[in-house]
Amino acid sequence: MIRSTGQRICYDEQGRELDCSGTGQDAMFGLGLAWPKPRFDVLGKTVLDRLTGLVWPRDANIAEYPSTWPEALEHVASMNRKQALGFADWRLPNRRELLSLVDYQTQKPPLPADHPFQNIVLGWYWTSTTAAIHPGYAWYVHMEGARTFYGRKDQFFMTWPVRGGDPSRLWQTGQDACFDVQGRPIPCNGTGQDGDVRFGRAWPIPRFETRGEVVRDRLSGLSWLARADLTLTRVSWQQALDAVLELRSQKVGGVSNWRLPNILELESLVDCSAHNPALPAGHPFSAVQEAYWSATTSFFETNWAWVLYVHKGALGVGFKTKPVFAVWPVAGPCG
Repeated sequence: MIRSTGQRICYDEQGRELDCSGTGQDAMFGLGLAWPKPRFDVLGKTVLDRLTGLVWPRDANIAEYPSTWPEALEHVASMNRKQALGFADWRLPNRRELLSLVDYQTQKPPLPADHPFQNIVLGWYWTSTTAAIHPGYAWYVHMEGARTFYGRKDQFFMTWPVRGGDPSRLWQTGQDACFDVQGRPIPCNGTGQDGDVRFGRAWPIPRFETRGEVVRDRLSGLSWLARADLTLTRVSWQQALDAVLELRSQKVGGVSNWRLPNILELESLVDCSAHNPALPAGHPFSAVQEAYWSATTSFFETNWAWVLYVHKGALGVGFKTKPVFAVWPVAGPCG
């Protein structure tokens, strides 16, 4: 099950707070795996995330300085040789592991308000996941507002290792190969890259079931419109919410609980081994567009909302009043 985004407040297109009733926004539904209370346990110099089972250094700047991607992987390998913080199984987190820390109702840093971490740098943090669109680049997450994009592997960003984890709470990114700093394929064994470790729950085969106009994702349990373009044109954020509300009344595919997906529901479709689009190979969807609105407001600037750039797999934001993104409704067991 996909975790909750943490968003608890609804906002209009101008970024003003409003009553959630009838809005169709993320905070109205509040769907996803609920966070335990407390979310974190401090274990000396490490922190256990009770939601995922992942263990992080309490010091989010344990490497002390920015590094290139190969240097970040080597730093983690060095931690294991030295049994840093008492453990020898540290790894550079993959994209979904690092994103699992994000609270979409906070900023600077975008972590749960009661988090116990120290020395968080408000900048980019590397993941172990290569960007399929350009294998000389790797994914990173920004610790000001949680944007998820990719940068050249020879650039300098922060390192925050992880260990442990419950694979049932996070699924694999889809990456199954490894690449050097120039983007050339290399053997995975011992690299510490995402394609080497492949942490998380394996995807079912087949991943999708098609039932007429509806496709069920057997990994997440969510159902999506088979035609991934509800409005047939780019719309504003409010227009996207309104279009999905109208769809509910039509019971397309026999489903009446359609909604605009939150940003983590959209992200759940991403296959980090693919691009143009970044969806699993053999997916059954048609009319896939470049980018999609989510129901999740950006807390960094509440007149913006989160967007999945599906051709790249990136998570960014869009200005709510601009008609520039497409609509891809979802329904699910909790919808």
